[in-house]
Amino acid sequence: MADEAKAKGNAAFSSGDFSTAIRHFSEAISLSPTNHVLYSNRSAAYASLHQYSDALADAKKTVELKPDWSKGYSRLGAAHQGLKQFDDAVSAFKKGLEIDPNNEALKSGLADAQAAAAASRSRSAPPPPPFGDAFHGPEMWAKLTADPSTRVFLQQPDFVKMMQEIQKNPNNLNLYLKDQRVMQALGVLLNVKIRSPSEDMEMPPESPPERKRASEPEPAKKREPEPEPEPMEIPEEEREAKERKAQAQKEKEAGNAAYKKKDFETAIQHYSKAIELDDEDISFLTNRAAVYLEMGQYEECIKDCDKAVERGRELRSDFKMVARALTRKGTALVKMAKCSKDYDPAIETFQKALTEHRNPDTLKKLNDAQKAKKELEQQEYFDPKLADEEREKGNEYFKEQKYPEAIKHYNESLRRNPNDPKAYSNRAACYTKLGALPEGLKDAEKCIELDPTFSKGYTRKGAVQFFMKEYDKALETYQAGLKHDPNNQELLDGVRRCVEQINKASRGDISPEELKERQGKAMQDPEIQNILSDPVMRQVLIDFQENPKAAQDHMKNPMVMSKIQKLVTAGIVQLR
Repeated sequence: MADEAKAKGNAAFSSGDFSTAIRHFSEAISLSPTNHVLYSNRSAAYASLHQYSDALADAKKTVELKPDWSKGYSRLGAAHQGLKQFDDAVSAFKKGLEIDPNNEALKSGLADAQAAAAASRSRSAPPPPPFGDAFHGPEMWAKLTADPSTRVFLQQPDFVKMMQEIQKNPNNLNLYLKDQRVMQALGVLLNVKIRSPSEDMEMPPESPPERKRASEPEPAKKREPEPEPEPMEIPEEEREAKERKAQAQKEKEAGNAAYKKKDFETAIQHYSKAIELDDEDISFLTNRAAVYLEMGQYEECIKDCDKAVERGRELRSDFKMVARALTRKGTALVKMAKCSKDYDPAIETFQKALTEHRNPDTLKKLNDAQKAKKELEQQEYFDPKLADEEREKGNEYFKEQKYPEAIKHYNESLRRNPNDPKAYSNRAACYTKLGALPEGLKDAEKCIELDPTFSKGYTRKGAVQFFMKEYDKALETYQAGLKHDPNNQELLDGVRRCVEQINKASRGDISPEELKERQGKAMQDPEIQNILSDPVMRQVLIDFQENPKAAQDHMKNPMVMSKIQKLVTAGIVQLR
């Protein structure tokens, strides 16, 4: 059930429905609370929704459960970085690289975290105080004493106190700028001449004031018109830069139009011109890379993508743009892999793209590349003759009761020929001998899937179910096998053993310990749970106890009897 919820979460995540993914991962965690992968997946979903506090909590739980798993530290670093805890992010990525030094996702995350930490420190550093060096140390007093224009000020206590305050904190200079003595001292310390307002204004010559008549009104002053503000002049370089960017966008639009018409040569010309005009927009490079990809010029496509990634990191471009360039490069590498038979570079590139931006399309391309690689490896490794030899070696070890050694050879046989039902049947027998019943059941079911007429598949599956005390299921399996091979003695013996156990439970001829064990196991079975929660079946069980006539009517219904039989086999119900 946990695996099913996890699969649903993965599907929702891939489609970009992160809230639904979180719900499914949470359900899986409630069923399997020690599975580190589930916390890792939910952390990624929270981070995709920018809920970094929740992402951090899940990442910490991932690392706690699996401290030697490098991906947990990748989640931890991403969460810290989302919370702008850049130093903690750097530490997390470094710990991950100690476990997996070649992990590209961790390397990329570390580089981004270090760059962000450096940028944060530079933004938070306080600006240096103005003229701070001018007031430093005893040199200030020596300069003021040596200059005749300021020497006299040193005899004035209020001036000395102001200068001491400024020396203590140069930012205090702003408090005393109106004092001409301080301005004079600043000029001496900076070795510049600071003119006072009286020196900057020409005053008319003084003339004796004329006595005005008491009755003579003072003429109204004529208001001088205020000058019109001069328009701000844009620097030539800035104006040219804006014009180049505008022209570059026009070239891009022309390139897009040509691309839609599949006029690839013209599109490349326009994109190239746009790149020449403006090298700060990496979309011109990614668009030209798309054209090269359509033309089958994969090397040129990869070069443009690499340039876009490098320039994007320099300019601190949007992560989505960098991810797009990496995805496009990965697509070109997949095309090349069809000839080179090497999918690893493409897989690595897609993984890098996903560390920049979790895009469903990129994730699908990654899954497709991994699937293609696996299929290629299987094709290259496929050899039915060697598979048969390995299976025979496994059989020899099985006869010697060396079951782990036998499993190794059966594994190799299935790698050489993954469609051999005999190898699955033999490995199921080994798992059963070792008590690994879930693994044995899975192999038996795969054997039946590959060859529904192969009797051994049914005997292996029935044996596992019998050992798991699921007698009704084992009986169904043996009966299904008899449809293909009616005279098979192993299947007939299996049916007999199951019937004996079912009848034993019906008669109540089992010990209290065995009854308790069966009931506990049954209550975990979803099929039993559904029967007991069915209102109709609840009424049937009441009738069996309180209304014999109604019970006889129920016995005529094959579906009801089948469910009653399952409850009897499980020890939940006893028929007297």
